[in-house]
Amino acid sequence: MTIDEQLSFLKKGAVDLIREDDLRAKLERSSKTGKPLRVKLGLDPTAPDIHVGHTVVIRKLKAFQDLGHTVIFLIGDFTGMIGDPSGKNVTRPPLSREEINANAETYQKQMFKLLDPEKTELRFNGEWMDKFTAADFVKLTAKTTVKQILERDDFDKRIKEEKPISLHELLYPLVQGYDSVALESDVELGGTDQKFNLLMGRNLQREFEQEPQVIMTTPLLEGLDGVNKMSKSLGNYIGIEEAPTEMFGKVMSISDELMWRYYELATDLSPSQISGLRSQIENGENPRNIKVNLAKLIIKDFHSQADADGAEDEFNRRFVKKETPDEVEEKDVAAGSHRLAELLVETGLATSKGEAKRLIEQGGVRINGEKATASNSDVDLSAGESLLLQAGKLRFVRLTAR
Repeated sequence: MTIDEQLSFLKKGAVDLIREDDLRAKLERSSKTGKPLRVKLGLDPTAPDIHVGHTVVIRKLKAFQDLGHTVIFLIGDFTGMIGDPSGKNVTRPPLSREEINANAETYQKQMFKLLDPEKTELRFNGEWMDKFTAADFVKLTAKTTVKQILERDDFDKRIKEEKPISLHELLYPLVQGYDSVALESDVELGGTDQKFNLLMGRNLQREFEQEPQVIMTTPLLEGLDGVNKMSKSLGNYIGIEEAPTEMFGKVMSISDELMWRYYELATDLSPSQISGLRSQIENGENPRNIKVNLAKLIIKDFHSQADADGAEDEFNRRFVKKETPDEVEEKDVAAGSHRLAELLVETGLATSKGEAKRLIEQGGVRINGEKATASNSDVDLSAGESLLLQAGKLRFVRLTAR
């Protein structure tokens, strides 16, 4: 690619690019010298799994990798213990080192579904931060001011609302910024909520007499509801390790308008290819078929083409032909009365009562094919009686009272 083509390729779906002229200069220098850029993405392993929303910025890292640059996937085992205050209106309790390490192992396996492990530099910021002395921290804090730290929107909002800010939270952007110094990064990627932290890295590199990194941010992908950002706690997510049939059903549940957002941010299709799909709909193609294509692209990335084809077949069998699956998991429950929300958790159809209630309120729960309407409703089962419990589009359990 020419430098202009590379810039166009890298800017797809990006929000902030600080500064484009700097990135152009770095790409030109790399092309002349043959020395690849060092491109950094850091994630704190604060949860045990990655969802499609996380992969938006990972795909951007992959774009740099595809152009031959050195990509650094930085796992924040040290910063994870502090807790990123980005987007938080309350202090988040820090995680233990044991929790961080367990989550980090899962992250490593999941991120290589998109990145080439042979061409990825995997690092942990504990490599250098665990060696920091108290004196080192004092010297680092001298590189910025309290005013600069408190200017971030999250802190400014909390101050106005008279909500507490813990002292350790003020250190977070400094530590993340120092990661860029330690790694001598040329480019750092992050979601739009990370802009303050990324700028801190750029500033600290100047303080340590390094060439400032270029900053590129990506949007926060909306979840299945099309309103809130994708989040496991809100139940509006697609986990990249979910079963193909579950992923397929979730993609098919999004609105036709949201579908284009997913095409842009959750696939590797070019803008011209996406425009071509839009033209197909304008020329009479059923939007459902374009959404099926989206679901299969996403599934293929994290499973396989065969899994994507199988998920489509299963979806058609269940919902186009209105068939119940041949094989349904069977579970025994105690005879008597059960609260529906508690029953969903007990059978594994929901991970929490909160998720169970949301499923019910959204019309996603059926009992023997009939839609459930109230989360506090009772399900009465006599000994020997069975029923088919369904959550979402593709999860079924047959219950038998004992």
